[in-house]
Amino acid sequence: MPVPLRIILCAMLTLFAAAPPAVARMEFGASPDKADAIVGCMFPMTGRGGLYGRDSVVAIELALAEIRERPGGWPRLRVLIEDTKSKPSLGAAIAQGFIEKDRVQFLCGVVSSAVALAVTEVAKRQRVVFVGTDHASSRLTEEALHRYYFRVTNNTRQSMEAGARYLRELQKRTGWRRLAFIGPDYDYGHRQWSDLREALARVGVHYETAAVLWPKLYEPDYSRYLAALLEAKPDIVVNGHWGGDLVAFIRQARAMKLFERAQFANFDAGGNFEVMAELGADMPVGLILSARHHNNWPDTERNRGFVERFRALAGRYPSYAAQGAYTGMLAIADAVRRAGGARDPEKLVAALERVKLKLPEDPDGFESYMDPATHQMQQVIAIGEVVPDPRFPPAKAMLGRFTVYPPEALAAGR
Repeated sequence: MPVPLRIILCAMLTLFAAAPPAVARMEFGASPDKADAIVGCMFPMTGRGGLYGRDSVVAIELALAEIRERPGGWPRLRVLIEDTKSKPSLGAAIAQGFIEKDRVQFLCGVVSSAVALAVTEVAKRQRVVFVGTDHASSRLTEEALHRYYFRVTNNTRQSMEAGARYLRELQKRTGWRRLAFIGPDYDYGHRQWSDLREALARVGVHYETAAVLWPKLYEPDYSRYLAALLEAKPDIVVNGHWGGDLVAFIRQARAMKLFERAQFANFDAGGNFEVMAELGADMPVGLILSARHHNNWPDTERNRGFVERFRALAGRYPSYAAQGAYTGMLAIADAVRRAGGARDPEKLVAALERVKLKLPEDPDGFESYMDPATHQMQQVIAIGEVVPDPRFPPAKAMLGRFTVYPPEALAAGR
């Protein structure tokens, strides 16, 4: 029988309390003899991205419990999880092993866009459906798109389309002109910058580029980059970091008084609860941020229930990676149900192209839906400002004053 999630989490917490060794493969959900489909998931479980993997594990268990309770012949899923350590070559090797040894019908997960680009090539070559739950480079749904890849959370193009519209309205109010960009030096960061430039041009924002800077992923010291930003004197700094890198950047930027000299924005991952929780009382107010899920928006029964169920199981509030993994499980189960099983990948593709789900992040009156042309989930994006808010400890601040962008408005170029 599969090991209960609570036992898995206790074992993981023991491991993480010491110097973190490799995290063992995890297996849960339906037993091998009763599973209607096998899903091979890949997440970082240690290091700066490790929280995303641990939150994804909890959210997958929440999704599996919900699926088991649904009437109408919903499938029994068996889920395997391995640690990518945020390494593309390891991610590709894990994906190949899932396919050859475990005979999975789905690949799932992945946090780093660099890892996802390696895994998607395996999925394409082996004709196995890959459901991306967290990584965001628009390359995966544009140049690298293939029939077997689907993404169930926002990508960089969607985030930057919303960000460009926010900056347009901000420019009308403040008259800002000089913009600097700083992001991690790999595909995810570079796609944010190219997507933002294209979006700003589409919506008619005129600006000067004050600086463009590329620290490496997991950079420990941003001091020279911060000095360059201060010297460039931008009105707006758009940041493309995520997770622990963004936490480190904000701490160092606050010490060097960047936020007193320029408005700061991060439109894709900056509003993640991990950032609020890690910084606590040190989280600067007034930053402009967004994320793929917010614990305090929308204020709906569906979202409140998801956040509280996660907290009850994990003992903490979720990062946005949780809802991505949760969505991935629901999308996979829905596709297997409507395809009449998991044996035919072409039927699974056709089913996923028609996926429509009511998710925690969906405001009243809206349901997330898959675009069959791009295999990219279409969702409402909410951009907010950091305001004092102690309701989600250990965070002392959350996002508020949200501006909301539905996908139809972004697609129409308004």
